[in-house]
Amino acid sequence: MSGPSAVSDAGSLQRRLGLFDAVVIGLGSMIGAGIFAALAPAAAAAGSGLLVALAVAAVVAYCNATSSARLAARYPASGGTYVYGRERLGDFWGYLAGWGFVVGKTASCAAMALTVGVYAWPAQAHAVAVAAVVALTAVNYVGVQKSAWLTRGIVAVVLVVLAAVVTAGLTSDAARLDRLDPSGEITAGGVLQAAGLLFFAFAGYARIATLGEEIRDPARTIPRAIGLALGVALAVYALVAVAALVVLGDRLGASAAPLADAVRAAGFADLAPVVRIGAAVAALGSLLALILGVSRTTLAMARDRHLPHALAAAHPRFGVPHRAEVAVGAVVAVLAATVDVHTAIGFSSFAVLLYYTIANASAWTLTTAQGRPPRFVPMLGLAGCLVLAIALPPRSVIAGIVVVAIGALIYGLRHLAWRRR
Repeated sequence: MSGPSAVSDAGSLQRRLGLFDAVVIGLGSMIGAGIFAALAPAAAAAGSGLLVALAVAAVVAYCNATSSARLAARYPASGGTYVYGRERLGDFWGYLAGWGFVVGKTASCAAMALTVGVYAWPAQAHAVAVAAVVALTAVNYVGVQKSAWLTRGIVAVVLVVLAAVVTAGLTSDAARLDRLDPSGEITAGGVLQAAGLLFFAFAGYARIATLGEEIRDPARTIPRAIGLALGVALAVYALVAVAALVVLGDRLGASAAPLADAVRAAGFADLAPVVRIGAAVAALGSLLALILGVSRTTLAMARDRHLPHALAAAHPRFGVPHRAEVAVGAVVAVLAATVDVHTAIGFSSFAVLLYYTIANASAWTLTTAQGRPPRFVPMLGLAGCLVLAIALPPRSVIAGIVVVAIGALIYGLRHLAWRRR
């Protein structure tokens, strides 16, 4: 669709984030989501093939990160793949990427808010989740720098907790290295499903790209920040997965709180409350970064009138998309009061894999002069996203297809109405 654009009259955001802040924002999303939300269901699907699934997810994530970094360097504006798809493939594909991101990551926000509630106060999980959404929306409202400062503290706390978990697991007398042997009864479908669930965690680097309009020297900073954040997250994931597997083995997949159970099994029961606190803090960090990313994509789509144009505004003092942030916070608060966390994770994984399918297709169209990555990178990333999306639990796949179809229908109806006008 080639309808009128609102770019010229929309407010501009301010470039306040450097390399360190960009890396921290990516880590705040990835580490918070993956370690405490996706590890157990992934282990249930893959069994002793968990580390194989982690490697598969990491390869797909690397391809997606490389494609996203090259595109973000060329198009350093808020919106991420919504902008890349629109510029490289056409308006519909950009819209579809933006739709997938907004609905998928809104579900992720709800899942992370509920994770905070489950760990902080299980009896009032939904109420705590809503309170967390309101508080972090307020933090984002007063400026992206304040969000980055808060994320620094959250990431530091989580890394200390995870270091304690790894140390306890690897030094325990209960640790058995034979539990890492992937030669047991594993299936390709189980490994791929686990990789798709783990990808939910790796996708945090998208937050760096969607903040492209607020990062200093984006052509240089964004690719470096994405690579660094992904590398650190992969190292942390691998160490924690190994520590949990060597002490829990097959019990990992059935655990509701796998890292707390891991330190108990390792003989460090006093660490379990600390791990619960770390889990709540990690989920807060993930939620903070997710709200940042969804609000920026909402801003970009509102500028092009795919969402209400009233959302395409930047606060004159704080320099943030304040209306988009309030709208996103309100929707997430409603979902956090009503949805189930596991359903939200599966649906989010499907929608985000669609988002990165379009990102890789967009990167394929770049020329060498425009910074195109080696051809195999977007090709492998695109194929990997499609395979992992299909391998997710059937309920998640069906829900994802229905929601994507609804988005395409809305686009078609609006396009038809615009042409008639």
